[in-house]
Amino acid sequence: MNSLLKKLKLEAVNPGACLGPEGWIHDPAGRELVSYNPSTSEPIGSVTQASSATYERVAAAAVESFKHWREQPAPKRGLLIRDLAGLVREYKEPLGDLISLEMGKIRAEGHGEVQEMIDICDFAVGLSRQLYGLTMQSERPAHRMYEQWHPLGPIGVITAFNFPVAVWSWNAAIAAVCGDPVIWKPSSLVPLTAIALQHLANRVMADHGLTGIFNLVIGTGSEVGERLLNDRRIPLISFTGSTAIGRRVSEAVGRRFGRTILELGGNNAIIVAEDANLELATRAILFGAVGTAGQRCTSTRRIIVQRAIADELTERLVKGYSQVRIGDPLTEKTLMGPLVSPAAVEDMFTALERIQQAGGEIVVGGKRRSDLGPNFVEPTIVRMPTQTDIVKEETFAPILYLLEYDTIDEAIQLHNDVPQGLSSAIFTDSMRTVETFLSARGSDCGIANVNIGTSGAEIGGAFGGEKETGGGRESGSDAWKAYMRRQTNTINWSKELPLAQGIEFGS
Repeated sequence: MNSLLKKLKLEAVNPGACLGPEGWIHDPAGRELVSYNPSTSEPIGSVTQASSATYERVAAAAVESFKHWREQPAPKRGLLIRDLAGLVREYKEPLGDLISLEMGKIRAEGHGEVQEMIDICDFAVGLSRQLYGLTMQSERPAHRMYEQWHPLGPIGVITAFNFPVAVWSWNAAIAAVCGDPVIWKPSSLVPLTAIALQHLANRVMADHGLTGIFNLVIGTGSEVGERLLNDRRIPLISFTGSTAIGRRVSEAVGRRFGRTILELGGNNAIIVAEDANLELATRAILFGAVGTAGQRCTSTRRIIVQRAIADELTERLVKGYSQVRIGDPLTEKTLMGPLVSPAAVEDMFTALERIQQAGGEIVVGGKRRSDLGPNFVEPTIVRMPTQTDIVKEETFAPILYLLEYDTIDEAIQLHNDVPQGLSSAIFTDSMRTVETFLSARGSDCGIANVNIGTSGAEIGGAFGGEKETGGGRESGSDAWKAYMRRQTNTINWSKELPLAQGIEFGS
């Protein structure tokens, strides 16, 4: 562990706020925050959190840096992100290992998350030359009408524990090429990963003679989070987390007419039709339900299977679950690490009690693995007679519900009958069934896949969902527009002054 922290230059620096190359802020009023290894519950290290005074210092620096950054040509802004991607490539292994150490996801997933960050940086570099507007036809002669996009301002980014660097990069890389500095408040469960990434961001900013583009503030929700939400200088807050907290974020930012990007809860289902390739479906379900110990917003939580093949699919899943190696996430052959905290473990077993009270039958799993460590559990499959209230809630743990259906219309009704609307999938070889699932009366989610699972989205598409998932979009496609302000321009190059709609006003 010490060698890993040394590689990332974490052994000597522990403040929780940074202005970039200007240096780390030592806050005498800040309280200590300890980072724990979820596999052992042993402390890894600690940081000094930022107080409200430190937040003000960081926010003021971001506001000031915006005045310069917005004037730079977007392709030049892209060079900063190009070099960030290059530096992250150099540190992919130790940064990925730190994610596994501090968050608990397996090593392959930790490294994959860093690769996702590299990918979105590459995407943003290309985007820096494609921040396009439109030209419209004016009804008035000798007039030109078009739209353009301008930088919005400093962006607040609040991220969750399960993707300590990827979600930051979805926002920071895109925001930076759009001309916006970022103020980042990471989850208090993974502060060391945030500090490691900030070190890399500092190096890149220093190489470009910049400061205040990437800013970090680690602090409590009451002292730092509330100030960020209510800060009128911050026109956009991007929040990833629970629906309950997301509702609070939306209300606070909306009161000041700020914008939000909300990536909230998911309750993702896979419909498995009678003609599905069950080998593909089983593999997709295993990764979606067991990957990251069920702690992804896109984790597969419900299987809606055609009644005729339910027993066969269940047998395949039980066999697959029996082969899942649980243990130290840094061990190469491990497929599932621990839950992130004791609280997460308690939430899982509280849910299992409610499931059994609602008539659910545990098919496999459902036990603690205290022999491996305090936060280890068995991934669990539950057969449910109906879609009860507990099934409609998001439990951030490896619990998979099995529900049966007879007709595709019944399957879609079950699929959509939850408050969340993030990711969805169907396994079938029928074109008619596919098109039904993807039609307006089909999946009501922001992501709808065919013959692949609910988890593991590529960065090229816009990521986000509907209903209580929040409606936000991040990452690819035209999600960049959220980080800019639209302006419609009309130029009269004639010597007359005609009015629109043919209005005559005076002589």
